Amino acid sequence: MSRAPRRRLVPAYLVTGGRQPTSRPDLDRLSVLTLVEAPEPGADVGPEHRRLCALLEPGSLSLVECAAHLGLPVSATVVVAADLIERGHLHARGPVPRAQEIDRSLVERLLVGLRTLR
Repeated sequence: MSRAPRRRLVPAYLVTGGRQPTSRPDLDRLSVLTLVEAPEPGADVGPEHRRLCALLEPGSLSLVECAAHLGLPVSATVVVAADLIERGHLHARGPVPRAQEIDRSLVERLLVGLRTLR
């Protein structure tokens, strides 16, 4: 008998205080979040804010990866991350752009040049 997936005990709208995702141009699903400084123990942040900071302690993750680990919708994770960015606890940067296609003739000339060095 398979078990049904566990439901969140706290609905996502309570995590965000009913707020909608911000229109921050620097936050996108693939934005990379990095922990700058964890909030102090007495700081006025919610448990999801602390969970996100703890998740980022070992290293950076994309916003969508954070949402998956936290079990939150991406839209709720955007709100939580935006709160932490505004307070200086997180840093967000855009995703790494796709590499441009390499000019094959340039690579072939480079190989010819390296072979002549032998």
